[in-house]
Amino acid sequence: MHRRHFIVTGLSLIAAPAFAGGHGRLGKFEGRSTHTSSGTAEIAGDMVQLLDDFVLDNAPDPVVGLGKDGTYDPNTFMGELAAMRGASTYKVPAGINSADYNEVYVWCRAANVPLSVARVN
Repeated sequence: MHRRHFIVTGLSLIAAPAFAGGHGRLGKFEGRSTHTSSGTAEIAGDMVQLLDDFVLDNAPDPVVGLGKDGTYDPNTFMGELAAMRGASTYKVPAGINSADYNEVYVWCRAANVPLSVARVN
């Protein structure tokens, strides 16, 4: 009986990283404007997280913001992209309700085009 409990507990610890984030709305990034991107975005209250699996190819002047139904909102600017790969966290600007948005954008300010978009559910 103890051995079975140990195996089940061990398996649950191995599976735990698959549920990173999970406190908000999640979406998968897709590259835009000829850029390659993948990974997961999460919107949880007034915070946006790009999870450990986030990757973006070399892109100029990337910033993070929100959008809705295919339209980026520059008023949601949360700062420059911290890194082209890995986890990072951003605070939604005061006065912006993240529930009004269904996309996380990595936007190129220099060219005014999307680099990567994650539609969140």
